[in-house]
Amino acid sequence: MKLRPFKPCVLQQGLVYQFSSVARIINNKSAGAGYQEVATPTAQLLCLKSNILPFGNCLLERKSVSAIMKQVSPLSIAQITDIHLFTDDNQKLLGLPTTQSFQAVIERLLSLQPQPDLLLLTGDLSQDGTPESYERLQDLLIPLEMPTYWLSGNHDCISAMQQVLNRAPISPRKAFTQGGWNFLLIDSSVPGCVHGNLSLETLDWLDFRLRLMSDSFGSNSVPHPTVVALHHPPFRVNSHWLDTSKLQNPEVFFAVLDRYPQVKLVLFGHIHQEFNRQRNGVHYLGSPSTSVQFEPQSSSFSLSHEKPGLRLLKLYPDGSWETRIERVAYSHKLDLAATGY
Repeated sequence: MKLRPFKPCVLQQGLVYQFSSVARIINNKSAGAGYQEVATPTAQLLCLKSNILPFGNCLLERKSVSAIMKQVSPLSIAQITDIHLFTDDNQKLLGLPTTQSFQAVIERLLSLQPQPDLLLLTGDLSQDGTPESYERLQDLLIPLEMPTYWLSGNHDCISAMQQVLNRAPISPRKAFTQGGWNFLLIDSSVPGCVHGNLSLETLDWLDFRLRLMSDSFGSNSVPHPTVVALHHPPFRVNSHWLDTSKLQNPEVFFAVLDRYPQVKLVLFGHIHQEFNRQRNGVHYLGSPSTSVQFEPQSSSFSLSHEKPGLRLLKLYPDGSWETRIERVAYSHKLDLAATGY
């Protein structure tokens, strides 16, 4: 079987080849020991075992896989968390007017070029859990015209969220795929409690979704890389007062994730500060709040002078990613004597 150059896919490092007749090479026994069949989403291709790999309908040199992946435009997402809006937009959280600080973050998002492809809201979107606060959130997000997905935190009211946050571009979906990545949003909130916990139903749903994504690709293909998001951190963050309200059953959460190597990132909020930890190849990222910031590694409740912020991520089809924290130039006199909220 003859290979010919596929000119639209030529790279600086190595030529990309396409079979002139895919149909005739399936189960071809005369190809020789230097070849093997490889499953792709669209066809079975024959490739050199040594240095040729499938890429879509093409074949390319192994060393060119990384290069072509980086040339593909990444999926750009923004994570916003712990907004703490009120029914009254003049109301303050620990001295800070949360509507104003959130508006400053929205303005920063609007100034980004290019704009993020989607927005993830990871809980504590409201401080008082009222429908009016979620209606205000929806109105504030309109200028972004950006697909937006949300999950609840310990200050939220899930029934009010479901009632209000369901009009495009805001979606109540908790499982979706975009830009070659899967996204799973799970609820770690416990009604009437500050700490987090994943119910058996939630864990079963997470396991089912991850298994479904794996099975749909078959044994010879790699599932899309996956982001899992929740509100509560599954790790201690070395702040005694915050660590009492983390996720209370992280081990069962880890047990599910450990079965699925396609999980690359876990995003969360709750801690009002930046956090990064790696476990079994998965990166766990905590993000600053759009409202007040907590002092890292504090034994008791303490506010930080850090500015409100958000997290930006670029997700590449090969499962690699980049991230950075953006702070906004917004400040307000805080109630530094507060012992809680």
